[in-house]
Amino acid sequence: MNSSIFEEDPRAKLNQETSRIRWRELQRFFASGAAIAVSAELDLIEVGFQISADNREQVAQWMEAGQVAPVSDAQALQWYEADTTVWAVVVSPYVLVQVAEKLQ
Repeated sequence: MNSSIFEEDPRAKLNQETSRIRWRELQRFFASGAAIAVSAELDLIEVGFQISADNREQVAQWMEAGQVAPVSDAQALQWYEADTTVWAVVVSPYVLVQVAEKLQ
């Protein structure tokens, strides 16, 4: 692919940076408060784009609806014990995660 596509379409760049990873490998991000859970109802790439574009109004709506939130201690423990695989994308300073099983 041509790198100019990524310059023109930041969503395509985010899509290329998204990967499946075991939750256990993201523990340091959770411990630092940087792990953000994204509901399966939302498109992970779109959420990442809106955060990177600093669209505070949209992000606030998702947060108020409970669709985007810091990963809770209970959720982190459940994912750890179940050895859950998540989709993840870095939108500095955050790592956005979405349960992979719900995306299939």
